[in-house]
Amino acid sequence: MTPASHQADEAAGRRNPGATPAGPGSGPGPRNGGGSATGPGTRGALGTPAGRAVVGLLIPVVLVIAWWAATAAGLFSPVQLPSPASVVSAGIDLAADGSLWHHIAISVQRVLLGFVMGGVLGLLIGSILGLSTWADALLAPLIGAIRAVPSLAWVPLLILWMGIGEDSKVTLIVIGAFFPIFTNVYAALKHVDPHLVEAGRAFGYHGLRLLRTIQLPAVVPSVFSGLRLALAQAWLFLVAAELIASSMGLGFLLTDSQNNGRTDRLILTIILLAVIGKITDAILGLVEQRAIRRWS
Repeated sequence: MTPASHQADEAAGRRNPGATPAGPGSGPGPRNGGGSATGPGTRGALGTPAGRAVVGLLIPVVLVIAWWAATAAGLFSPVQLPSPASVVSAGIDLAADGSLWHHIAISVQRVLLGFVMGGVLGLLIGSILGLSTWADALLAPLIGAIRAVPSLAWVPLLILWMGIGEDSKVTLIVIGAFFPIFTNVYAALKHVDPHLVEAGRAFGYHGLRLLRTIQLPAVVPSVFSGLRLALAQAWLFLVAAELIASSMGLGFLLTDSQNNGRTDRLILTIILLAVIGKITDAILGLVEQRAIRRWS
């Protein structure tokens, strides 16, 4: 480009600040009125939490309408698929005598205990194996083998070792919550930028201080991905845990409804598990956003 043409481009830029100087191979850009796949309309609908929540409710609402239409048309018997009104009525009956709140409270308590304990163990052991070559060589094969054991395979052994009390139930949930956070932390620490670690050591950081100050902040997104997976696994393992001679909890309500032919209560329990699981995941998502802003 000659000096004269460069001056011309600068003059054009002063006259029209939104214009982009032309370069070799450049073509006409989009005009101000043009739209894109992520235009203002899309950003308006999905740009706020409330907007995303409304959009996310569309499919559930459609499914409930289809469910109501199918039952109203008599496509299924009430035993196969009760109507939405029957499920709501079953929930009101359980709430009226107080049993529903006891089932929810004991299940939430078991999940949170198992999630916290499994998360702490996963974070600790994942950090040790991710940072120590010797620990990795010694323990990684064993942990990988244990991870392959199905959840229900632990039930008879836990009953034999711990009985049918709360300890065996919470321990099973701990096992389910442990592996997602362990796997994510372990893999993330293996891929931390070595130059970042060397810079920390140059500033005198070693051992636990290096882990807390340099390495864990570098893997915060992976840690919270593991925590959210661990929370989901905790809810999945809850049902298996409450098969262990349980008389309370949503898992018990699920199996009790099946045994008594109460499909309305069975569907109610499934919906409650989905809703409460989503609420706990959303709360953890808010914590994740604050942690990422703080550490990343």
